[in-house]
Amino acid sequence: MTFSIRRALGVAVVATAAGVAQLTAQGNPPPQVTVGGVVYTQYLYQLKDSVNHFNNFDIARSYVNVLGKFSGGVGTRVTADIYRNTDGSLAYRLKYAFATYTPQGSPLTFKVGQIHTPWLDWEEALWDYRVQGTMALDRAGYLSAADLGVGVDGKWGPDKVNFQLTVVNGRFYSKPGTTEGKDAQARVSVRVLDTDDSSRVGGLRITGYAGYGRAPTGDRNRYLGMVSYRSKRITLAGEAAATQDGPLGTTNGHVYSAFGVYKFPQTKAAVIARVDITHKQAGAVDKQTRFIGGVSYQLSPNWRLLGDWDYANYQTPALNAANYATRSQALFQTQFTF
Repeated sequence: MTFSIRRALGVAVVATAAGVAQLTAQGNPPPQVTVGGVVYTQYLYQLKDSVNHFNNFDIARSYVNVLGKFSGGVGTRVTADIYRNTDGSLAYRLKYAFATYTPQGSPLTFKVGQIHTPWLDWEEALWDYRVQGTMALDRAGYLSAADLGVGVDGKWGPDKVNFQLTVVNGRFYSKPGTTEGKDAQARVSVRVLDTDDSSRVGGLRITGYAGYGRAPTGDRNRYLGMVSYRSKRITLAGEAAATQDGPLGTTNGHVYSAFGVYKFPQTKAAVIARVDITHKQAGAVDKQTRFIGGVSYQLSPNWRLLGDWDYANYQTPALNAANYATRSQALFQTQFTF
């Protein structure tokens, strides 16, 4: 390295340090920017595929998060979603890209951009096993974790009561394009009994969600109620949802889900179980029941291992036969954060 380059670098470092010192002296903390992420890997074996014996290793999903924290209560988040395309290639898209503002001393945080929607982010935090797969309403195509719009979060107590309200396009973050209308979505969760988990999902809780959307193509209405219990060792939850789609809500469906997690004391092991029932049209013979069960091990704070079985049962023998090869899966999955 030449003397002139070393001198230039030295001047840059001194100038940067002086700028930070000046901001601190003026009472304005310097911006804080952090980069992290999460990766889901898996090995899948189709247990009933006796013809092809389909099995593969895969990166099921990965996210890269860039978080910013600035003076005056301003924050930012940009999250890249790296996923598997239908043609087998890997692609990326924005999942989150928003700014937040929390007034000093206020329980409210305002958001604008491609933001969290009220339900799935909260439910995934309660379940804590997104590595296994999507939640029931997401898997059925009724809700998305992110959308373009504006919103506000609030919490009191701390977190004895928390809520989120959004107005979004209603087309999901994975489906950009012209939007016919807007969706209003709201969730409120109340902790009625404390446990040793005081987080936003901890304790015995009653939680409700409503989403109302109206467009020329018809309704997009979702109504959901949940009772949940979470401590540091046990998670239990049950939910019921009603859905309305199409002109005048002509397609009326129901989704039910129940799940539980038990962490063995003084170990890093846990067992998980879940049942999802999806019935997309009342009166039709289209009901699907999915059973999920497995054992997990927290190898380190940043690396979780999960072995599980995912089995789908359909209402009619014809549907079971049509989905025979893919309805029973054995999976070994991992989640690591950085």
